[in-house]
Amino acid sequence: MPREAEPSINERAFILEALRENIRLDGRALDAFRNIELSFGDEYGIVDVQLGDTRILARISAAVTAPFPDRKFDGIFTVTTELSPMASPAFEVGRQTETETLLSRLLEVALCRSSALSTESLCLLAGQQVWSLTATCHVLSHCGNLLDACNLAVLAALQHYRIPEVTVKGEEVIVHSVEERNPVPLAMLHHPLCVTIALFEGGEKAIVDATVREQQCCEGEVVVTANKYGEVVQIAKLGGVAADALVLLNCVDLAVAKVKELDAVISKALEKDARARDVGGLVAELRAENER
Repeated sequence: MPREAEPSINERAFILEALRENIRLDGRALDAFRNIELSFGDEYGIVDVQLGDTRILARISAAVTAPFPDRKFDGIFTVTTELSPMASPAFEVGRQTETETLLSRLLEVALCRSSALSTESLCLLAGQQVWSLTATCHVLSHCGNLLDACNLAVLAALQHYRIPEVTVKGEEVIVHSVEERNPVPLAMLHHPLCVTIALFEGGEKAIVDATVREQQCCEGEVVVTANKYGEVVQIAKLGGVAADALVLLNCVDLAVAKVKELDAVISKALEKDARARDVGGLVAELRAENER
């Protein structure tokens, strides 16, 4: 089975020695993210996220289907990840690695089990027809911190996506095309974002947004998922060195501060895309009409 190339003994020693002096190889501060770029496709729900050299393409798709028997009033929302050899030689086609399994589970807890999306709003006809929403993450380039990049991409795609308008007449469900009616935004309850923190020196030193080399040299990782209001969704300690309660509390405080920055990046990108799509200022005109 292919593996990611390990850093040499000298390279590992150099990285650790630099971190002891609070220096990172790319010149960032210990609590700084790499440059984040978000671009949206021509269709709603397609997002290309670049976190440094890590690149993720997220796409939202929807289909009408039958609900689960035990959840007749809830739609279906799933998150899938696709890691190919194009992203890293450590990934194989058709074989799920431990990285992909862990990534899928953490994204499921962060986005699905946290009720970020109101699944009740996806119900069309109770017990018969609901929307089934699927968020697919394609990892195009793996240069560290896949979880944060995938979470950022899916959350931005959910906020950007517009679902077709539906009319229900008795037991008949009519899905309107874009030409007939404008699609509507999804009902988002909150916006949970993941921040992965790598631990060094027995948990005494923590860095944000580690690169592949830094992740290979770290002694453990802590994933904190929270929203901009400081509500913590999950704390996951991914093996490695033991971390006491004070270290975890410091990680939570650091993560909550970073979540606010990430949420602002998404909001800014969405506003920019909305202005680009607002041909002739139609949205502003309709908003002014509603205010009157």
